[in-house]
Amino acid sequence: MGHRLRRVDVAIGLGSSDLGVASFSAELYRAGLFPTLVFTGGNRRVSAAVFPRGEAVHFRERAVELGVPDSAILLEPEAANTGQNIAFSRQILADAGITPSTVLLVSRPGMERRSFATARKVWTQVEVLCASEPLSFDGFLKSVGDEKLALDMLVGGLQRVIEYPKLGFAIEQDVPDDVRGAYEALVAAGFTSRLLSG
Repeated sequence: MGHRLRRVDVAIGLGSSDLGVASFSAELYRAGLFPTLVFTGGNRRVSAAVFPRGEAVHFRERAVELGVPDSAILLEPEAANTGQNIAFSRQILADAGITPSTVLLVSRPGMERRSFATARKVWTQVEVLCASEPLSFDGFLKSVGDEKLALDMLVGGLQRVIEYPKLGFAIEQDVPDDVRGAYEALVAAGFTSRLLSG
């Protein structure tokens, strides 16, 4: 989303199958952008083979390996979707006596807009910034390891940006006509494994 990074009260590393979220979160912590880091995410079908103990657990381990003190990390190991990532992290923070006014959401590339829209819908009291590991499109494809799956992920993510506001899960985001056209062409070409059912 191109947000300019600055110091915030807390960061939330959103669960996914991309360990780069944990690595980039650790880099931002070491740069002094926040004192507290929440990792959120449980065991989902798409990440269980990579992170059998749950996304948040593996993310925490990676961040600690990279120099983040375990005492700076809060763990939310149950969330199964973006809405739960935000809601459950908010509760973990409240339970720890932390009421932030600024939050940095760290996600995999391609997830920033959806996480922003979700947080703005369900956590209106905070200012939300988003970040993801700087990665070229080719780098993203390589990180996923399967070009079709990578495109399926992007198509599914955009579908959620379009559809979630209608379901009350997120604020509406502008989707330019050329982006919508590319989305429709990719769906027609069969990049559909990550689309919402129904």
